[in-house]
Amino acid sequence: MSRSLGDIVGALGGELVGNASLQIHRLAPLATARADELSFVAQARYAAQIQTTAAGALIIPAGLRDAAMSRGACIVCDDPYLYFARLTQWWKAQHEPAEAPRVDPSASIHPSALIGDRVSIGPFAVVGPGARIGDGARIGPHSIVGRDAAVGEETLLHARVNIGDRCVVGQRCILHPGVVIGADGFGFAPHQGEWVKIEQLGAVRIGNDVEIGANTCIDRGALDDTVIGNGVKLDNLIQIGHNVRIGDHTAMAGCVGVAGTATIGAHCSVGGGAIVLGHLMLADRVNISAATVVTRSIHQPGLYTGMFPIDDNAAWEKNAASLKQLGRLRERVRALEQRVENNLPKS
Repeated sequence: MSRSLGDIVGALGGELVGNASLQIHRLAPLATARADELSFVAQARYAAQIQTTAAGALIIPAGLRDAAMSRGACIVCDDPYLYFARLTQWWKAQHEPAEAPRVDPSASIHPSALIGDRVSIGPFAVVGPGARIGDGARIGPHSIVGRDAAVGEETLLHARVNIGDRCVVGQRCILHPGVVIGADGFGFAPHQGEWVKIEQLGAVRIGNDVEIGANTCIDRGALDDTVIGNGVKLDNLIQIGHNVRIGDHTAMAGCVGVAGTATIGAHCSVGGGAIVLGHLMLADRVNISAATVVTRSIHQPGLYTGMFPIDDNAAWEKNAASLKQLGRLRERVRALEQRVENNLPKS
């Protein structure tokens, strides 16, 4: 299946330069694109690849118009990366039309559950007592929507998603396979060398337009709810602890861990494998580098990094040993500074 450049510009806008009838069979990266494929150049630093790529057409910013025109067809727009993102959505809708709504006979739906219009429920899915499924929602195979839980309109739960009792997922969300919303938070009271469970009485509230990657877990709150804001994007294998609050449009890469009761502001980003310790607060627009361990609250926007550079093991051990001496070295330097200051003549 293919679409013409004219069809693409007609649907998404932009300025078409070249043959509008050119048929595009696939979207592809610059390095591997072929003559019947469409790619994009997001920034001027990639301009050299315009002449080396075999792509039949390119999506480019206005500043690269002349370079792109010299080799063939192109679509000129303000933000090629954003244009490409919207193009992928349009392309998928064109080539993978949505299936007609259907409730599989093997699904278990409690009589008290409220099911909206145009809802699809897959094989062996379970919808519990009092649950609410919004119009146009899709519940994947083997997924579970617990007692009094809610799934918003046009939200997609892929296979094996578990929405715990009383948890709420907003509208137009996407939850990938294996996501667990509303497992118990990790709460235990020490007593005579043992751990006594603290029942987790809160729930999870997820806003609209949230996407959650495969096998990510968001724990229910101990007393209040765990809250995920609108537009939040979470990658695969992320752990969000109980009573965490994440502001609107924050994004986290894979394997991030956020400990209980941390508060993360809006429009933040957290790189892969980073850790945010419990009870900390991150202001809006804080960006955390990958593998950083956040050990204190951050009150000002900006980019923050805290990682120990990789090295061969022998050098790493020497550096680690030196780090242990920094406190003692600091005290010695202070003492020397005081001696120098005391011996200076008074003005």
